[in-house]
Amino acid sequence: MNTLRNSVRLVGNLGADPEVRSFDNDRKLAKMSLATKESYKNDKGERITDTQWHNLVLWGAQAKMAEEFLKKGDEIAVEGRLSSRSYVDKDGNKKYFTEIVVNEFLKVGMKK
Repeated sequence: MNTLRNSVRLVGNLGADPEVRSFDNDRKLAKMSLATKESYKNDKGERITDTQWHNLVLWGAQAKMAEEFLKKGDEIAVEGRLSSRSYVDKDGNKKYFTEIVVNEFLKVGMKK
C-alpha cells in the first residue's frame, strides 16, 4: 500500500500543446495543462459541468513522447504523484501551486 500514499490518476483533455524545454545533458521537461470535467444536476434539474484544471510535469522519455505525440485537445490518462511548490512573485507575494509529476501517460482518444 506504500505506492498509494501519493498517487494520482486522471483522464482528461489537454488545454494546450506541451511546452517542452531541453537541457544540456539532452534531458527534456514538458509542461501541460489537463482539463477534467464532472457533470451533475442541481436542485433545479439543470445540468452543471464543473471543469478542473491540473498542471502536469513530465521528465525524460515521457517528455520526449509528449512532445512527439500529444497536442491540444487530445484525451489522455495520466498516473503520477502530487508535488507542491512555492515561489515569491515580482511583487514579493508568496505563491503556492500544485503539480502532477507524471510517471506514465496513455493517449486514449482525441477531442471531437
